[in-house]
Amino acid sequence: MQFRVSPKALDNYSTQEWQARVDLAAAHRLAFNQGFSEGIFNHLTLTVPGRSDRYYQIPFGMHWSEVTASSFMEVGIDDGEVKRGEGDVERSCYCIHAPIHKALPQAKAVFHTHMPYASALTRLEDPRIKEIGQTEVGLMGEIAYDDEYTGPALDPAEGARLARVIGDKKVLFMANHGISTVGASVADAYDVLYYVERAAQVQIYAMWTGQKLKQLPEPVVQKTMRDIGGSSLFDGPSAAQRHFDALKRMLDRKEPDYAE
Repeated sequence: MQFRVSPKALDNYSTQEWQARVDLAAAHRLAFNQGFSEGIFNHLTLTVPGRSDRYYQIPFGMHWSEVTASSFMEVGIDDGEVKRGEGDVERSCYCIHAPIHKALPQAKAVFHTHMPYASALTRLEDPRIKEIGQTEVGLMGEIAYDDEYTGPALDPAEGARLARVIGDKKVLFMANHGISTVGASVADAYDVLYYVERAAQVQIYAMWTGQKLKQLPEPVVQKTMRDIGGSSLFDGPSAAQRHFDALKRMLDRKEPDYAE
């Protein structure tokens, strides 16, 4: 992976810190462009490289379409205080994200959205992604479901509860609310965010026809899960990283200021 580093940024950040900021800024821009955002709410966060006590968060009130690499505050995981940068810490972001970052080793990146199709499923009595296609089956072993909406998250205890529900999964469907994804990198969290919304969209389209959903046979489901997740067909960067790099190249052509 090639790093994009502003000469000016080298005075204030390490190469790894700046790249993390660039990637997280790209995720905000992409999420807005792909219809994943909701006003000035929802949250995409990432732990500061080399640290377990801070994460990146945009100031409350900033629109995702205007986020740049230099926008982020560094927020204390234990106390919610701004350690670097300026702005207001949106309370529900801290109460959801900080406990998840702290509790789950796979959660370097934590993305919480109210994406329309996935969120529509969370409003149903049965929000489960069904085994009706390859993309859906590829997600089967990665999704946890929280079936109880408890109101706005204004206490870190709620984030700790959500972390327990996620466990070793990558995706959390939050009843009557939205979804969260976690990953070891921005690319990992964004890739699964993208495919969850695609799977939810296709499932809802299929449900709109009024016809019975065609479930895949269990042996085919098991084989597909093994073939998708069990072996790599190529060397080098992961599929998630290649996907995210391709999306960043699109931003480089259209909105290069995200990396400033």
